[in-house]
Amino acid sequence: MAVVDDVLPLGEALDRSYVVTVRGRMKFRVGSIVYVAFSHDETVMGFAFPNEERQALVDSDPRFQLPGESDMRFNWVHATLAELDPVEARELVVEAWRMVVPQKVSLSYDLAHPDGPGPRTSPQRTS
Repeated sequence: MAVVDDVLPLGEALDRSYVVTVRGRMKFRVGSIVYVAFSHDETVMGFAFPNEERQALVDSDPRFQLPGESDMRFNWVHATLAELDPVEARELVVEAWRMVVPQKVSLSYDLAHPDGPGPRTSPQRTS
């Protein structure tokens, strides 16, 4: 079961990303582009997702839903955080972030994190 605190450090740490609160809702941005947003009660996470793959994701996994009709123009999918595990939630955040940063920035992330966002996002100790 994922919660906002599982992904918040990642939203603050990804290159060019920052966290804002708009009308009581936490959002992750790169520049002015929102790539992840949470419901007021922080139970639902909306995230950027390739438009051509959205319907297939929603059809194949009942944990994911399309946004309301008025938001269908955006490349966006919703998921209830409690239905995701923390690693999966972090992977969705990273994939959404990739959609809004230059490819060289996401390639740099891949080199620094070859195993993805992993089980936690706090800095690892080196011995």
